[in-house]
Amino acid sequence: MEAFGVSRTVLREALRTLTSKGLIESRPRVGTRVRPKRAWNLLDVDVLDWYSRVAEPMAFALNLQEMREMIEPYAASLAAASHTDDTFHALAESHEAMVAARNVDEWVRADLQFHLSVLTACSNELLIPLGTLIERTLEAQLRLNAKRAEVFNASLAEHTAVFEAIRDRDAAAARAAMAALLGVTRGRIEG
Repeated sequence: MEAFGVSRTVLREALRTLTSKGLIESRPRVGTRVRPKRAWNLLDVDVLDWYSRVAEPMAFALNLQEMREMIEPYAASLAAASHTDDTFHALAESHEAMVAARNVDEWVRADLQFHLSVLTACSNELLIPLGTLIERTLEAQLRLNAKRAEVFNASLAEHTAVFEAIRDRDAAAARAAMAALLGVTRGRIEG
């Protein structure tokens, strides 16, 4: 309480929040302890955001990339097979924004919306929330990748291939195009 200049009530509420998120545990006569990292719920938006700020940057980026490589190609194939007019319209708008982007900030906003739109277009209600979960950390990764590229929109052709395959309802091509796009992303992370 002295270190942070907070009241007992604020401290209790903070401990309650950390306990509910699985980061700490309190036991009578033992006290409050930090739980092992393997017990943390990194699928909680706040916990993931906090962890991304203190984790070793390269290891975290590669872990996020592995998760994306497992999910996004399949989501793209689902989007090709099952997008609606509304979800495809959102994807088309984000692709148009990528084409029109004139700087890194515009590109990153459009790129993030593109990937979130693919998840939404896949029409799987269990995959859609993953976009919300990783949105903040994905945005940071996209920004880093855009800055590492020779030009911020260097991956426009790969995004366009994903977009066109989804538009054409070609699930196999959408999956392959997203895998290729993520391969370029991995190369920039590791490079």
